[in-house]
Amino acid sequence: MRIVMVGSGYVGLVSGTCLADFGHEVFCVDTDEKKIASLRLGNVPIYEPGLSELVLANQAAGRLSFATSLEEAARGARAIFIAVGTPSLAEVGSADMRYVYDAARAIADVVDDFTVVIVKSTVPIGSGDEVEAILASRLPQERFAVVSNPEFLREGAAIEDFKHPDRVIVGVENERAREVMHDIFRPLERNAGPIIFTSRRSAEMIKYAANVFLAMKVTFINEIADLCERLDADVLDVSRGIGLDDRIGSKFLNPGPGFGGSCFPKDTLALTKLAIEAKAPIRLVETLVDVNERRKIAMARKVESACGGSVAGKRIAVLGLTYKPKTDDMRDAPSLVIVPELQAAGARVVAYDPEGVKSARGLLHGVEFAENAYACLAGADAAVIITEWDEFRALDLHRVKATLGKPVVIDLRNIYPIKTMKALGFRYVCVGRGLAGEG
Repeated sequence: MRIVMVGSGYVGLVSGTCLADFGHEVFCVDTDEKKIASLRLGNVPIYEPGLSELVLANQAAGRLSFATSLEEAARGARAIFIAVGTPSLAEVGSADMRYVYDAARAIADVVDDFTVVIVKSTVPIGSGDEVEAILASRLPQERFAVVSNPEFLREGAAIEDFKHPDRVIVGVENERAREVMHDIFRPLERNAGPIIFTSRRSAEMIKYAANVFLAMKVTFINEIADLCERLDADVLDVSRGIGLDDRIGSKFLNPGPGFGGSCFPKDTLALTKLAIEAKAPIRLVETLVDVNERRKIAMARKVESACGGSVAGKRIAVLGLTYKPKTDDMRDAPSLVIVPELQAAGARVVAYDPEGVKSARGLLHGVEFAENAYACLAGADAAVIITEWDEFRALDLHRVKATLGKPVVIDLRNIYPIKTMKALGFRYVCVGRGLAGEG
């Protein structure tokens, strides 16, 4: 099937490439001419494990192409996905829908036969109706159908998530469109979760509800971690103990410096805004947004406390800047709050991240960036682990101690055993592990 993906950002590029790998003929379209020219040369602008190889393989096979002209790409296409960004509107919180609606208008100008228009962008509930209205104002009703197909891709594991999803959600209210969607995802029938067909609005709500629920789990365990520290309990034992309950599950129960990334912050804000407008405010979600922001500041205070109450004039080594490992994504990363807070308290910050330094340079000012972890640690008064990259788990701890100016490690991800660190003579401070994790 010929498929068009409008938008070649993270979601569009991963989705389009995986659909091409299923055997479909896919055109990824973007208005950014430099990006398209780079992609045509096989240069992938984002870091996602396995994506570059998959892009090159499908380009070579003739199944994946990149274009700036929607008209040319859409010729003969049975399905056109909208996968453009929906960032939060500053100081408002609701999703910015301009790019989605612009895409809908552009699609209306090129459709000449029945085409399924699939909204893959994360959009407020009811946005599919607006897309349908835009198309209907320019096209006969029998020439198109609008479908919601939200994405559930984890950065760092996006290809696996697309090819072996827990479920595929399809919000469709047209039988002909349902058949097209079934044909698109037919390759998943034998090796993935079920395809769930719902109403369009239900599909849009599923996306928000899923992300916000996961954000609530993260925030919940962070709050429990704080209580564990006060009551001398170990949050890792607590997390394991509750996570083995299959009604709860173990995922997203790892305490840390707060959530970030492209989805959770944006979607929690957008859902609270939607709920207020619908006169059905969700107090739990409103609270978690506030708690998560305060969490990041509290982690900076934790670093100060571990350094004797002040970081003024001290060299602080920060390991990890991205909001999670296996990505170069810096959007709403906890480091963007923690590092400036430390700088404001007088610290001299040196940082290292395996993939995020390029993006971080334009976001974190006055920071010295190191080429590797040991260069980052050299002579520092304390090391702070913000992102749990695998390479930080395997550091030579004897070398770490010898490299640091003072053997102080503040581990905001709990990646090291307390006994090991103390036996080596570190002042080791972690998160939510009672009195044992505070010295």
